[in-house]
Amino acid sequence: MRASLAAAAAMMAGALCASDACATDESAIVLAPGPERARVQAACSMCHSLDYIVMNSPIQDAAGWDKTVRKMMTVYGAPLTPEESAAIVAYLARHYGT
Repeated sequence: MRASLAAAAAMMAGALCASDACATDESAIVLAPGPERARVQAACSMCHSLDYIVMNSPIQDAAGWDKTVRKMMTVYGAPLTPEESAAIVAYLARHYGT
């Protein structure tokens, strides 16, 4: 009986998270204005929340952002050209660098 009750609770939690109730609201995250903002938003939000940028800004300098963007490309397969990644790193370093 307890097992079926736990299973029912797990299914209910899964159903709630599959609905809009657990969807993240990225509308509150507004990146700094700049000519590369749209590119950064599009490229970064393909794989993760934009709050990662804001969260990591206190510990990232230009070299750190370069390393992070390269990791996203080589380890996680972010489809960026060298020109795109350079523009993204420049934007991140300018607006979210230490």
